[in-house]
Amino acid sequence: MDQTQSSSPSLTLAKQVLRIEADAVAALAERIDASFAAAVELILARRGRVIVSGIGKSGHIGRKIASTLASTGTPAYFVHPAEAIHGDLGMITRDDALIALSNSGEAGELLTIVPIVKREGAKLIAITGNPFSSLAREADVHLDAGVAQEACPLNLAPTASTTAALALGDALAVALLDARGFSARDFARSHPGGALGRRLLTHVRDVMRAGERVPCVAPEASVAEAILEISRGGIGMTTVVSPEREVLGIFTDGDLRRAFAQDVDLRGLRIGEVMSPRPRTIGPDRLAVEAVEMMEQFKINQLPVVDASGALIGALNMHDLFQAKVI
Repeated sequence: MDQTQSSSPSLTLAKQVLRIEADAVAALAERIDASFAAAVELILARRGRVIVSGIGKSGHIGRKIASTLASTGTPAYFVHPAEAIHGDLGMITRDDALIALSNSGEAGELLTIVPIVKREGAKLIAITGNPFSSLAREADVHLDAGVAQEACPLNLAPTASTTAALALGDALAVALLDARGFSARDFARSHPGGALGRRLLTHVRDVMRAGERVPCVAPEASVAEAILEISRGGIGMTTVVSPEREVLGIFTDGDLRRAFAQDVDLRGLRIGEVMSPRPRTIGPDRLAVEAVEMMEQFKINQLPVVDASGALIGALNMHDLFQAKVI
C-alpha cells in the first residue's frame, strides 16, 4: 500500500469510526451496574419466554439479540412493535419478559404496547440511550446503552449506539448462558447443521464401518491372508481376533513396511506372530471427536471399535472421520 492510499480520507474516517465504536463499548463496561444483574435475575425468574422488540435500526439489533438468546439457552423471539399493535401482542403472556430497545426511549410504537404488556403481567427490560426517557421510566429494569457520540460524521445515523446496544445484548445472553449452566453440547444441539454440532453430536457408531466391511483375521492366518484382508478392507489394517471376536491385535500397512525394512521372512509366519498386540480400541458410544483425539495423541490412523465385552463390532480410520466432517 503506498503513502497516498494509507493517508486517504476514507481510511482516516474508517479508523475514526472503529475507535468511536470501540470507545462506546468500552464505556459500557465501566458503566454497567447492579441493574444488569437485576435484568439477568428477572429473566431467570420468568417461566415464559423472552420477547425482544424494537423499530428501525433498533429492531435489527433486537432480532440479533433474540437469535443469540435462543441459541444460548434462553428461549426468545422477536416481535415487531408495529405488528404487535395489530394482533401480535397475543404472542406475549404474563409469564414472559419483554426487552424493548430504543436509543431515544421515545419510540411511539413501543410506548403504545408497553402499558398493554405490563397490564398483562409481563415484565419489561428497557435498553435505551436515555435513562430519563419515557421507556426507561416504564421499565422494571433499565439498561443504559447511551453513547457519547455516533460514529456518523453528522452524529445522526445510528452507529455507535446500535453497536453498544448489540454488545449489551450479547453480554446479557452470555450472562444467562453461564447462569443456566449451558454447555458446548447444549449449544451443539441447537446448531446441528454446523461444524460444532457435527463434532459434539456425532458418535463413533455413526461413522464406523460395520459387518463385512470390518477387516479381521484369526491369529493362525498367514501373513499373505492378512495382506489380502487389508486390501479388501481398504482402511490400511486388519484386526486379529479370537473365535469370540476379542481383539487380540492389529496388523497395519506400517507393520508390513517395518517388517520388510527389517528383512523379516514373512512367508512361514502366522499373523499372530507379527501383529501389534493389545491395540488401542474405542467404544461405539464415544464421540467421534474423541476418536480423532486418540488417533492424534497416539499417532495412529485406525481404531477397532469394540462393545462392552471387548468384542469387535466395527472399525474406522482417519479418512472416515474426514468424510464425516468431524475433522
